[in-house]
Amino acid sequence: MKRILFLFSDTGGGHRSATEAIIEAMSADYPGEFSCNMVDFFRSYYPAPFKYAPEIYQRMAKYPIGWSIPYELSDGKRRTRMAYGLSYPVLRRAMHRLLAENPCDLVVSVHPLPNNTVLRAMRHHPKPLITVVTDMVTTHAFWYERRANVVIVPTEAAKKLALKYGVPEARVRVIGLPVAAKFSTPLLDRSAWRREQGWDESLPTALLVGGGDGMGPLLKVAKALNEASLPMQLAVICGRNEDLKADMEALEWNIPAHIYGFTTQMPAFMGASDMLITKAGPGTISEGFIAGLPLILYSRLPGQEDGNVTYVKENGAGVWAPNAKAVLETVREWVAQPEARAAAAAASKSLAKPDAAKDIAKVIAEQVGVA
Repeated sequence: MKRILFLFSDTGGGHRSATEAIIEAMSADYPGEFSCNMVDFFRSYYPAPFKYAPEIYQRMAKYPIGWSIPYELSDGKRRTRMAYGLSYPVLRRAMHRLLAENPCDLVVSVHPLPNNTVLRAMRHHPKPLITVVTDMVTTHAFWYERRANVVIVPTEAAKKLALKYGVPEARVRVIGLPVAAKFSTPLLDRSAWRREQGWDESLPTALLVGGGDGMGPLLKVAKALNEASLPMQLAVICGRNEDLKADMEALEWNIPAHIYGFTTQMPAFMGASDMLITKAGPGTISEGFIAGLPLILYSRLPGQEDGNVTYVKENGAGVWAPNAKAVLETVREWVAQPEARAAAAAASKSLAKPDAAKDIAKVIAEQVGVA
């Protein structure tokens, strides 16, 4: 049995969910062949202040301007090299301990920040490294290490950046962003599911989401849609944000509205909806592509998610609507013109890569000699 070490961290939900999707595919396609170990390197091994990166990320993500400054200042070959030089003396012991305590046959990094450090440490613990890039288009230079055995990217735009930062083309694979298999399983009876949820089957449904923590201007968007009284219904996923859920439930609704907290049924919600209103996170966008949903993107992290917006717009899969008024205008158009909504839905579907996790599992198997 081959031992695979996955390095990730909960700086955003995408790194964990991508890792879990790959492991799920490995278990399904190569049963009994792998032992997979997920390690949050920040939380479990890195010293302060690095160990608090998940908390720092959550705070910075709420203030896009504050996020953009360190992102842009650290991006680029010379800047990353300088950051590595300053940080490695502090992180060296932690990474050596991580590798010593987690013996493996191959390391898979699903995060941009440990890649240089783990490669340096692996001079004393030789083994292959695969990097799975979980940002979509405008990917940071931290992702790319030319010494990695394979660098897996989700888009051709990301491949261009990998080459720019010195990764040999033979080592770059354009595969897609790994998502859980349940997103690729069609909703068998859409009408029955909508009835079960108490949704009106005759009305177009907008699905409004803000991630697991219910982040973003969801309440403003919901109020704008409610005041417009369009012939539509709204499903809102508030995640773990109990205050947001309470505020939503307290509104006097002019349109049918269905308010939910955290859910594990997102594939069904997407399969039963007609349009998706979301922040420009790569995971949710990829899931929306698989569901064939036209996308309305209401917020983005500067730098990191700028390219996601451009990618969606240029491919005709959705729009950028950075405020509640802009969201309302697009929803109004898509409710009044089903053909425009259908065209965006078809474009969205054409960008889907539902087999990405399975294809990544195959690459991992090839690297360790599993047929």
